[in-house]
Amino acid sequence: MKTNNNDIEKLMEARELLITIDMINGFVKEGRLAAPSIMRVVPRQIELLEEASKDDKTGIVFVRDSHPIDAVEFKTYGPHCIKGTKETEVIDELKKYEDIGLTYFKNSTNLMYATFFFEDLIKLYKLERIRLMGCLSEVCVENGAIGLRTFFDAINKDVEVCVHEDAIDTFDAPLHNADLRNKEALNKMEANGVKVLRRK
Repeated sequence: MKTNNNDIEKLMEARELLITIDMINGFVKEGRLAAPSIMRVVPRQIELLEEASKDDKTGIVFVRDSHPIDAVEFKTYGPHCIKGTKETEVIDELKKYEDIGLTYFKNSTNLMYATFFFEDLIKLYKLERIRLMGCLSEVCVENGAIGLRTFFDAINKDVEVCVHEDAIDTFDAPLHNADLRNKEALNKMEANGVKVLRRK
């Protein structure tokens, strides 16, 4: 579904949202938290975004980290993705899809607290399903997925919350095995009512 950026009225007929979380330079290409290995899931993300862009009932949403210079979150993760820097921009490979979707900026690891996201979400009365992809699997993807699941449970609205197993990733490091962390995050999301979409 094509939209003008941040015109929620264009999504009022959407039955599904495809949400891309934090596929930005600061987590993939540059900066202290960047992990270039995350590029391995980009081809699959492009496939999913291409399909969504041709579906009149699917809305495209991007959620991006964008912190003030004195963000409290920096006490946990250190400075990253400061508002106005290139780190907060969607990677070039996905930018054309952001241009036809809606963009929300967050100052925490949970997309539910992204500016205006909650207010817009409750307006989408035809919504039946949300699919998630992006990074980091065990932080922003997991927090967003479980946040959405518990939100819809709380308001007693039957919206399926899903995550694409092959379109999420995290960083790899000596004490942080990406494959293991991805599996752990998927297991935790599934245990909390999030449906894991696996390619057959």
